[in-house]
Amino acid sequence: MSLAYKALVIGQGLLGLFMVALILLHAPKGEGMGGIGGSAMLFSGKRGAEAGLDKLTWTIVGLFILICIVLGFGFVR
Repeated sequence: MSLAYKALVIGQGLLGLFMVALILLHAPKGEGMGGIGGSAMLFSGKRGAEAGLDKLTWTIVGLFILICIVLGFGFVR
């Protein structure tokens, strides 16, 4: 195993943990089962912090998927 492979595996693990933490920081998008009665707030806009958190989360997800592809296809050994 090369140093690059080890670095990618460690990076993938850290990105996975960071991704879970970011997802848990998101505000709930609705009322779940409580919204069946019609009291759910639909189509509400995102605030600045939530929009930034979305962008950061999608960036981390993209990097995670990229590393998964690189490791999965064996481009680095």
